[in-house]
Amino acid sequence: MPDVIVGVNAVSEALRAGRAISRILVELTPGSRLSAIIETARSRQIPVERVDRSKLDAVARGQAHQGVVAYAATRVYASIDDLLRVPQERNEAPLLVVLDGIEDPHNLGAVVRTVEAVGGHGIIIRERRAVGLTPAALKAAAGAAEYVPVAQVVNIARTMDELKNAGVWLVGIDMAGPDAYTAVDYTLPTAIVIGGEGKGLGQLVKQRCDTLAHIPMRGMITSLNASVAAGVVLYEALRQRAAVELARPSQRPSQRRPQLTS
Repeated sequence: MPDVIVGVNAVSEALRAGRAISRILVELTPGSRLSAIIETARSRQIPVERVDRSKLDAVARGQAHQGVVAYAATRVYASIDDLLRVPQERNEAPLLVVLDGIEDPHNLGAVVRTVEAVGGHGIIIRERRAVGLTPAALKAAAGAAEYVPVAQVVNIARTMDELKNAGVWLVGIDMAGPDAYTAVDYTLPTAIVIGGEGKGLGQLVKQRCDTLAHIPMRGMITSLNASVAAGVVLYEALRQRAAVELARPSQRPSQRRPQLTS
């Protein structure tokens, strides 16, 4: 089954990234926002079909398609080696996000978008009891999924062990964490671990984290949406890394995994 890409931003970025697209459906009277998509598609000899809105509604399955839908080759999930290769090629310390059981496609899409925005290197999701890169998730990512590799794994805990062996520091975000998230050093090779909606981090996942940190809450609500929590921490990581680059432009953060002290 081909992937269905829905919406102006998602289709535009898929074209810009060179994604293999077999055909594009646009509304009968396409607006000005679709002209660039149509022009790019024709330059790449991708068939563009004009269809009525009911056809687009059916293909988009209730998503806001904005008058355009594309059929693309099925996306292949990345491997953990693929994710670790990205920072190596950029000569950067890894910055990954591990999602332990995110079920809302809009949450996943929002995390993908934020990881791309901060220059992160990839995302790891669970294969079972969690959402994958569905059309709704891709729509929420607004095209960022074309640039962020996502690995889908059977066992998150085992994958965390694999990351540790690769020298990556695992930071779990948990309301009971002893330190504030701002006290963590994200200039090190880091994977930020975020729990599922309403459930938080699983016990096995929590045990494998090198450190647990919380996001301070001063209102009546005691937790944040998973994608918002990921965004808060990712931008702290970006702030720290930018500060290091500004202060020492000729040096790079250590690629060695920090040692726990007793």
